[in-house]
Amino acid sequence: MKPVKKAVFPVGGMGTRFLPATKAMPKEMLPVVDKPLIQYAVEEAREAGIEEIIFVTGRGKAAIENHFDHSYELEDMLESKNKTEILEQLRDILPNEGSISYTRQQEALGLGHAIYCAKNIVGNEPFAILLADDLVRAKTPCLKQMIDIYNEKGGNVVAVQEVPREKTSSYGILDVASQDGDVIEVKGLVEKPKPEDAPSNYSIIGRYILQPEVFSHLEEKKIGAGGEIQLTDAMAQMLGKMPFHGLLFEGERFDCGDKTGFILANIAFAMEREEMHDGIKAYLKKIL
Repeated sequence: MKPVKKAVFPVGGMGTRFLPATKAMPKEMLPVVDKPLIQYAVEEAREAGIEEIIFVTGRGKAAIENHFDHSYELEDMLESKNKTEILEQLRDILPNEGSISYTRQQEALGLGHAIYCAKNIVGNEPFAILLADDLVRAKTPCLKQMIDIYNEKGGNVVAVQEVPREKTSSYGILDVASQDGDVIEVKGLVEKPKPEDAPSNYSIIGRYILQPEVFSHLEEKKIGAGGEIQLTDAMAQMLGKMPFHGLLFEGERFDCGDKTGFILANIAFAMEREEMHDGIKAYLKKIL
């Protein structure tokens, strides 16, 4: 069983739900307090032992590349003004040489297509997928929890949370074979089922560990729900051929692809800051 050392970040989406803010800025660069969403996701991957980062980008995403590179003028200015703390924070963002790769999704054909675009870089190795829209606040990073299960079970692992039955049509939903505590053995996957058709209310969120065999199914480019190439459909074809588990992770997930979720994430993460906590708490009491 090969270790998981590569992670794919699909960042080619247009971010239309946040227009006009995302007209000239990638949605993955929207800040939660003072860090962009994509930085939280990359930090989670690094803390889980990921060594190679693969961005699947699109047009207008240069800001992401620039964020994970030197800004010599800014660094020189900070150094000249003895702003050492923020300078160190900026330098901590930088990857090791050669540890970040970029490939482009030339057409917006869905998440499955975005992942397929990383095929040649991933190669014949297991890999993680992190969607920056899903921000998870947890003592142990969500991906680290998943890798611990992968190291025990092998195969494929997805992060799972319970959702209200009426919202199953917004998610990939598990069909459960058995459950042992927080670990679910999966026998089926359904993409965005109607509530009356959903086999459970266990939904997949934007964290995956997959075997490279998924690429052979994505290569078929079958159109699924929403007229897109769905990753869930490709994963479903691996069921029964190798272990497949869902993990009810410990932590709180914020859907930052949704405006309400994004605002809630900013409040939650800001409240953890000592210098911001009292002011935000006082204001919330005032307006509520």
